[in-house]
Amino acid sequence: MNDLSVQDFEEPVMLRPHHGMCLAYFKGYGYSDEFAVHMQKVQDYLKTDAIVRLTVETDIICSKCPNNINGDCEKPELVARYDSEVLRRCGLSAGEGLEFTEFFRLVQENILAPKLRGEICGDCQWDEICR
Repeated sequence: MNDLSVQDFEEPVMLRPHHGMCLAYFKGYGYSDEFAVHMQKVQDYLKTDAIVRLTVETDIICSKCPNNINGDCEKPELVARYDSEVLRRCGLSAGEGLEFTEFFRLVQENILAPKLRGEICGDCQWDEICR
């Protein structure tokens, strides 16, 4: 799955709610080169009006994360809190499906524009990038 192309994506694309914030601040680097390339390809695809299904489980971005240990996040309580807060503040539910552009708009309007991101994930190791 290193060389993702459009045909490699199945819709709905499973997406953790907190990744809506991560994608807003993604700058082309991350845990590893493989992760960064993967994240960029996922982001490019999502911007094509892809349909996402919000999940509180491992998603397409997690698939290349070194904190993903056999399908489970190494920091489950942390990411569960992030996901829960994004869902709550955007008025969404786990399992809900919608266009990525709509989801991203809700994240922008309800979290990022009012500068609430730090309240949700200010303890993330990547916080410095997002500030």
